[in-house]
Amino acid sequence: MMKFKEFITHWAVRNLLLAAVIVVVFVVSVNLLLSVATQHNKTLPVPDFTNLTYDEAYHLASASGVRVTVADSMYIRRLKPGAVYLQTPKPGEMVKKGRRIRLTTNTVKPAQVTMPSLVGSSLKQAKAELLRNGLSLGRLVYIPDIASNCVLRQQMGGRDVPAGKKVTSGSSVNLVLGINAENAETFVPNLVGRQYLHAVDALQENYLNVGRLNFDSSVHSYADSVAAVVYAQRPSAGGEAVTMGTEVTLSLTTDLSKVPSGNR
Repeated sequence: MMKFKEFITHWAVRNLLLAAVIVVVFVVSVNLLLSVATQHNKTLPVPDFTNLTYDEAYHLASASGVRVTVADSMYIRRLKPGAVYLQTPKPGEMVKKGRRIRLTTNTVKPAQVTMPSLVGSSLKQAKAELLRNGLSLGRLVYIPDIASNCVLRQQMGGRDVPAGKKVTSGSSVNLVLGINAENAETFVPNLVGRQYLHAVDALQENYLNVGRLNFDSSVHSYADSVAAVVYAQRPSAGGEAVTMGTEVTLSLTTDLSKVPSGNR
């Protein structure tokens, strides 16, 4: 029977052991190289580029270990020209070094669009027509008339705007609507848990206006305000009927812990 010393020194065994050592060294080396190349388990937080110009965002990204690229642009009236409006991934998310952050910026020069003809349309038709033309629905102003929610006038800044006039894209258009005393009431919907723009849509669909907006300390920018959700409203939902055009006060936050669990 071959002794252990003779076995371990046999040329075939030596070759097998050597091959095994080479394989182990190779696997460890590859794993180390992959860890270095992919920055395994090494991540960093995404900076907040909101409201920065592209040059400012570029320098902040370089100092933070990430890269930025402008993926899209759109016109936001309340935002300075060229400023970052949205970013993907969002601020604070953990990414690997060198990750490219996609930015959406505000256009430097807003586009001009044509004011559509809304007089005689229903509120629902008028809102759809405004959106198709790159405009938004502003306030609902009610005056006595035989037909409720029929558009009587279309205005900007308190002045009538004729159909066909060139206006700035993204502008809000206020509608003067008829209201019949026999059909003048509506109900306040539940807005808690909805994002700001969705809450505005729900109010308008129920013939109501946005009243005072109360943003808490978690909201720092216009982009935050758009992303914020309603955590309280006044009047509350489920109460008595109110007159069309009534204002609803909204309290908004980006801190979801403030939103009742049943509305998240």
